[in-house]
Amino acid sequence: MMLHTRLCDVLGVESPILVAPMGFVTGPELAAAVSEAGGFGILSGGVNPPPVLRQDIRRIRELTQKPFAVNLLLQFPQEENIAVCIEEKVAAISFYWGDPSPYVERIHAAGIKVIDQVGTVEAAVRAARVGVDVIIAQGFEAGGHVAGRVAMSVFVPRVVDAVSPVPVAAAGGIADARGVVAALALGAEGVVLGTRFLVSPEAAAHPTYKERVLAATEEDTTHTILFGLGWSHSPHRVLSTAFVKKWVKEEQNTQEPRPDGQVIGETRVAGQVIPVQQFMSLPPSIDASGDIDSMALYAGQTSGLVNEVKPAGEIVRELVEGASQIIQQRLNGLVAESISSQSTSGR
Repeated sequence: MMLHTRLCDVLGVESPILVAPMGFVTGPELAAAVSEAGGFGILSGGVNPPPVLRQDIRRIRELTQKPFAVNLLLQFPQEENIAVCIEEKVAAISFYWGDPSPYVERIHAAGIKVIDQVGTVEAAVRAARVGVDVIIAQGFEAGGHVAGRVAMSVFVPRVVDAVSPVPVAAAGGIADARGVVAALALGAEGVVLGTRFLVSPEAAAHPTYKERVLAATEEDTTHTILFGLGWSHSPHRVLSTAFVKKWVKEEQNTQEPRPDGQVIGETRVAGQVIPVQQFMSLPPSIDASGDIDSMALYAGQTSGLVNEVKPAGEIVRELVEGASQIIQQRLNGLVAESISSQSTSGR
C-alpha cells in the first residue's frame, strides 16, 4: 500500500513519515533506516562539530541512497555546519529553535530544501514568507524541546490555514497509524514521530532510557525547564522520573538554587568523553554511563502508545499500511454507509 502526499513530492520520498531529529538519539543508523524504508530520515546535527557532522552524513550515505535531512539548532552557531551540509549536498536542512530567514536563500541556491519546525503560528508565517519548503508544526504533546503550548489537534490546522500552500508536517502526539490519519485529516501533509522511533534498535538512546519509555504511560511525562544546563530557558518534555518529580516540586516550593555542577555520569560527544552534570540538557545515549535515571529522558505523551520494540523500517511500513487501511476501509465505509442511508430514506 502507498500513502502519498504533496510533501512526498517536495522531499522526493515514497511516504510522508519523518523521524524526529532527537539529539544524540537520531544518529546515522536511525535516519538511514527511516529513509531506506521510504520515509524521510532527519539526522540530529545538533551540537556536533563540522568534522563529525560530515562523518555522520557520509555514514548515512553508506547505509542508504535515499534522501535525508540534517537538523540544526539555531540556538547555537551553525554557519560551519550549514556549509558542510551544502558541500555534502544533503536533500534538505531542517531548522529549529530560531529564525531560518538569513539562510534560506543561500541553501536554496545550492539546490537544497529548507524545513523549519515551529511552535507558534507567528513563526510558521515567518517561515512561509521567506520561502521555507516544509513547515513542521509541533504540538505541546511532543517530547524533547517544545517551542509552543498548543495541542497538535488545534495547532496543526491553525498552521495549515496560515501558511497554505506550503506543506505542513504534524509533530507531537503521533505514534501509530491512527495518529497519522488524524494528522492528515487536520490538513497535514506528513507526520513526524520521535518517541515511537526512540525505542527502535537503530536509535542511539541508552538501553535504560528505552526501557523507561516502554514502561511509561501517557501521564508519565512532565513539561519543565529543569534540564537547562547548556540550553537555558528552553521548555521541554521529559519522563516523570523520581528525580524530575523531586526537583520540579523543589523549584515550585523554594527559592534556593539547585546544586548545578554535580557530576552524575559521563558520555561521549564528538568522540570525546565528557562529564554529565546534574540538570544537563544532554539525554543519555548508548555511550552514557552513571545515574541514567537522573538525566534528561526526553519523551512525549505518546509514551503510553509505545509498548514494543520494532526496527525503524518496520515502523515506517506499519504506519503507511495501517493508515492506508483505515482510510480505505473504515473511513470509506463510513461515507458509503451514509450515502446508502440517504438513498434508502429517499425512496
